[in-house]
Amino acid sequence: MDENIPLHAAFIMDGNGRWAAARGLPRKAGHEAGARAVRALIKNAGELGVKFITLYAFSTENWRRPPSEIKDLMRLLSKSLDEFGKTAGKNGARFLVSGRRDKLPPEVLEKIDKIIADTAGNKGLTVNLALNYGARQEIADAVNALISAGKKNVAEGDISAALYNPSVPDPDLIIRTSGEERLSNFLLWQAAYSEFYFTPVLWPDFDRAELEKALEIFAGRKRKFGNI
Repeated sequence: MDENIPLHAAFIMDGNGRWAAARGLPRKAGHEAGARAVRALIKNAGELGVKFITLYAFSTENWRRPPSEIKDLMRLLSKSLDEFGKTAGKNGARFLVSGRRDKLPPEVLEKIDKIIADTAGNKGLTVNLALNYGARQEIADAVNALISAGKKNVAEGDISAALYNPSVPDPDLIIRTSGEERLSNFLLWQAAYSEFYFTPVLWPDFDRAELEKALEIFAGRKRKFGNI
């Protein structure tokens, strides 16, 4: 593997609403533009040599948004799943989801399960969708699973193995758009040694050139693990 390219890049896709507001458009239009940026990212990340991407699509806190916006987001998610299912066979992408299943609409869960099963054998880019996801909740769920399994003493490796998708390596690079510089309850356990890249670019405008810029900066960093 090329060490200058992150094996796993994770994305906090922020700025859809501000993108729409700046153009006098409803928030729904911003989310639709953000979905187009996701489709482009999947193509571009695979072509540039990234093997795993995790997309922070919907957090556990997002349920506090207005019901009409949540309804629009779920409709867009359902449509995006349909489109991914049609193209995954062509580009060899594999699909995973990290997050809690509760609260998600049954039709969305049905599509998720089908795409995961249909793409399980694909060897291309792994697309991990963080959906109804919260990092603190993930850690709590992992610990509770270990308790239920009868664990008396828990090591770091036990927790790592009990996370939602333990086969996905920890992210080498976490990218957040829109100028915000925080994790917002995203991959807290996995981000222990991640590099961070923050950009003022709003998510719908995060194109191939912006991705290449982030990867170039990552390639120029000297990574350190622990306090060495």
